[in-house]
Parts: sequence; structure tokens; C-alpha cells
Amino acid sequence: MAGEVSGRRTQPARTGRRARVRRWWGRALGSEGHERSTVLLIAKGTLAATIAWVISYHLLHAQSPAFAPFSAVLIMQVTVYQSLLQSSRYVGAVVAGVAVQAALGFLVGPDVPAFALVALVALTIGRWPALGSQGSQVATAAFFAFSTYVSATSALDKITQLGQIILLVLIGCGIGVLVNVTVLPPLRYRSAEYGIRTLAHALCDLVSDIYPALRERGLDEERTGRWRARAEQTGELVTQARTGLRMARESLHYNPRRLFRRGRAHTYFEGYAAVLEALERTLRQFAALTRSLDKWSADEDRYHYGAFLASYADFLESLSRITRVFADLDEDRLGDQTSQLHQLADEAQNYRQRLAEQAERDGLPLTDPGRPYGVLVIEAARLMEEFQYTCDVLQHHVER
Repeated sequence: MAGEVSGRRTQPARTGRRARVRRWWGRALGSEGHERSTVLLIAKGTLAATIAWVISYHLLHAQSPAFAPFSAVLIMQVTVYQSLLQSSRYVGAVVAGVAVQAALGFLVGPDVPAFALVALVALTIGRWPALGSQGSQVATAAFFAFSTYVSATSALDKITQLGQIILLVLIGCGIGVLVNVTVLPPLRYRSAEYGIRTLAHALCDLVSDIYPALRERGLDEERTGRWRARAEQTGELVTQARTGLRMARESLHYNPRRLFRRGRAHTYFEGYAAVLEALERTLRQFAALTRSLDKWSADEDRYHYGAFLASYADFLESLSRITRVFADLDEDRLGDQTSQLHQLADEAQNYRQRLAEQAERDGLPLTDPGRPYGVLVIEAARLMEEFQYTCDVLQHHVER
């Protein structure tokens, strides 16, 4: 009986895992994204490692053939530029490590004090900033070289084996770069797009939470405090979006696939960079708006201005429609999306104008610095300016 119960429990778990695996492969095969990039990187790494092994083991008959496939996989980076950069640093680190071992080995010998001296010098050189993340490979290469050195039987054999390490690393790096350049070189346009979508989605969620509460006059300190915290915690999303844009730009360097896009690449990234900066400023404006709403939640007079609250809700709802378009930004549909954005921006501008008129009709104390009404109206105007500018910037770069 216990076995039957256990079997019934594990069956849904297995079914769920299989469903997740099918969805993962469906995304990998059906569209560009993280899943497809992962599959391509694994496939290309396997190809590069296999070619390097065949050359080093079957053709060169090297005593340490694993250096070549290891090097090929190590520099198989996300972008061609990073592959070239990291391979040059890696080769420099290996050459430095082998050179340290060769110099100290022949001068001091193969004893323990010599190994300690090799480790000291290699670890010191590994701190050199020019080597970047490959600095640790100086010591790794030096240790492998020391092992090769002590196992060699003659001075000529020692020199030959140490030289072979460098040759195998050069072969591995060369094959890794060649495979990365010639076999579907990564072109990460969508990473820039994804960063903007993520920012816009966070903004859309925030606005979509605020305007229904305003319409229902549901302003309490707990709710406005949560809005304020969410608006002020978007720094990490901005950083991720900037990283995605940097990676997308970087993927163009030395990438033959950029030739098929001709002049679109520069315009594409210019436009997205401008949109990203505009969205970042918009998020700051929303942080200021949520601070004003948080202050207003403690002001009992707000209940006397239901019409103003409703107008503000209409305005924010119109902005949420703009953010939904940005959250679904797609390079293949930018022309239609920019037209839609301008239409939505015109509607939002009309709602902002009605909001200002409503504030005047209600006789709000806009000039009282101790109360938030004037700030709310000003923040609405600033938000409208930022959204209008964002739409204009995108359209400008699409039409170029």
C-alpha cells in the first residue's frame, strides 16, 4: 500500500519534470532566447573540443592533448569579441606561467623550494589587471608546466614539452575562436530589447496597481508605502538592462553576421540606448510620484477631491497602456509599435490636460509647499514629458 501511495506521488512529479523539459526545448527550438543560446553554446563547445582533441591527440600525438580541447571550450564566450579578448588574455597567461616555470626550473631545479618560488611568482603575475579573469591561469599553467618539467628525462625533452603546452593552447584557442566566428556567431540583439521590456514591465505593473486604487480612493499608508518601495528598488533592473545593451553592442564586434544587417545595427542600438535612458528617468519620476502619494495618504483632505483622484487615475491608466507597448517591444514590429505609441501618447496628453483643468476647478492648494497637490500635478506634467520624449526618440531612430 505504501508503495502504491509513493508511486502515485512521484508520478505527477515526473510528469511535471517532463513537461518542463518539453517546454524548455520548445523555447530553444521555437524562438531566440536564453534556451537557444545555451543549446548553441554547448553544441559549438562540443564541436570545438572534438576538433581540438583530434588534432592534438591523433595528429600531433601530444603527451598532454587535453590542453587543446580545454582551451577551446574555455574561450567559447557568448560573443565573438569576448572570445577574442579572453583567448588573447588566456594565451598571455599560459605563456607567462610556462615562462616562469622554464626560467626558475632551469635556474633553481625541480625541488620543493623551486615549486614554492614558481607558485609565488605565478600568483603575483596573475594579479596583473591586464589579464583580467584569466589571471588565475598563470598559476595553473605554471603548475602543469612544473609537472611536465619534473617528468621529462632530458633538457631537450623539458623544452619540447613546455613548448608543446603553449602550442596546444594556441591550437585550442584558435579552433574555439574559429568555430565561434563561423558557426552561427552570437548576435545578441534581443538582449537589449529584453532589458527594455523588463523595465517597462516593472513600470507597467506599478502603474497598473496605482490607478485602480486612486479611482477607488484606496490610499492608505501601507499600500502607498509598498508602491514607494517598489519604485525605489528598480536600480537592479536598470543595471541588468544596461548590461544587456552593452552585450548586444559588443556582439557586433568582429561578427560577420553584422554585415547582413548593414546600417541598421548602429541605429538600432542608438534608439534602444535612448529609450533605456528615458525609461530610467521615467522610473525616477515615478519614484517621486509614489513619494507624493505616500505623503498624500496621510492627508485627510484627499477624500474631498474625488474628481481629481479619478482624473489622476485616468491619466495613469493612459500611461499604463504606453508601458504595455514598451513591455512588448519587438524589432520586427517597431514601425507599427511607434505609430501606436504616438497615438497613445496623444491620448495621455489629453488626460493630463483634463487633470490640470480638474485641479483648477477643485481649487486645490497647488502653491502650498506643505501639501502634495501641487507636486502631484507637476509630476504628472514631468511624466508626460518623459513618455512623449521616449516615444519621439524611438520613432526618430526607426525612421532613420
